[in-house]
Amino acid sequence: MSFPILVTGAAGFIGFHVAKALLEKGEQVLAFDNLSPYYDVKLKEDRLKILKEFPHFIFHKVDISKKSEIETLWKQYHPKKVVHLAAQAGVRYSLEDPFTYIETNVMGHLILLEQARFEEGFQHFVYASTSSVYGMNEKLPFSVEDPTDSPISVYAATKKMDELLSGVYRYLFKVPATGLRFFTVYGPWGRPDMSAFIFLRKIIKGEPIPVFNEGKMARDYTYVDDIVSGILKVLEKPSFDAAGDPVHKVYNLGNSSKESLMRFISLIEENIGKKAQIEFLPMHPADVKETCADIKESQQDFGFEPKISLDEGIKKLVTWYKDYYKDTLV
Repeated sequence: MSFPILVTGAAGFIGFHVAKALLEKGEQVLAFDNLSPYYDVKLKEDRLKILKEFPHFIFHKVDISKKSEIETLWKQYHPKKVVHLAAQAGVRYSLEDPFTYIETNVMGHLILLEQARFEEGFQHFVYASTSSVYGMNEKLPFSVEDPTDSPISVYAATKKMDELLSGVYRYLFKVPATGLRFFTVYGPWGRPDMSAFIFLRKIIKGEPIPVFNEGKMARDYTYVDDIVSGILKVLEKPSFDAAGDPVHKVYNLGNSSKESLMRFISLIEENIGKKAQIEFLPMHPADVKETCADIKESQQDFGFEPKISLDEGIKKLVTWYKDYYKDTLV
């Protein structure tokens, strides 16, 4: 008997791409998403339309923080592998509505771990963490060995809690779990609240774009296909110690090179064919100045190798954006 792979947040940006990649491999995918109105629900529904074209796709609209609903669905399908990507996203918004972050990101994570704990033959719990857990760490690139006990946003704190809970469940209940710290993921079908989409929309409409810290920032921008490739590689390779017991490990998934924010903007300008009106702003209290991923463990343990350059990735993003939003371009 085959069991579906559970992908939470499957109507979201990364979850959609992961579910689609698994379906294209011939896997059966069980998808959970609550279709939160945090951003345009139509975008989520359009992602789902693509996934629903696959015969082995099963979707349930459900909130992962609803314990009884998750328990009922789990008992129906008995997934042996989980890619847990559902979360309340957004560093800055976590200052406005911290309660939703705790409910979804912490309680939801715990509920799923509890199901995995009691699932006979459970194989792997892969979940999304974030580069934001490194907080104000000034050493670059960020290494998984660096301290992460001083996050500077509620969002980052919830993801650090997820890492701690996963370690506890590995220790107490032998749940095989792997956390992945994503670095500034961008690409087609991305979230409208992310900087790439804000810049695209405002540049096209001739509106000023907000640029924090006077533009003196840098990020390890990572194209979504590279992230998906890493997730799928990790999913097939849980870690075990010499005694055969599962090990909870955390990895960085990034492009392993930092690019300046102003170059990021200039590439968007170049591909749109229009200059941006820039509104320089002070540093946001929940932001960090620079990020860059040390990915040597990811390379050594499961052969992760990012392939898409920022130039190529922005070109792909702008091409998709112009096609998807063609009826609203001005």
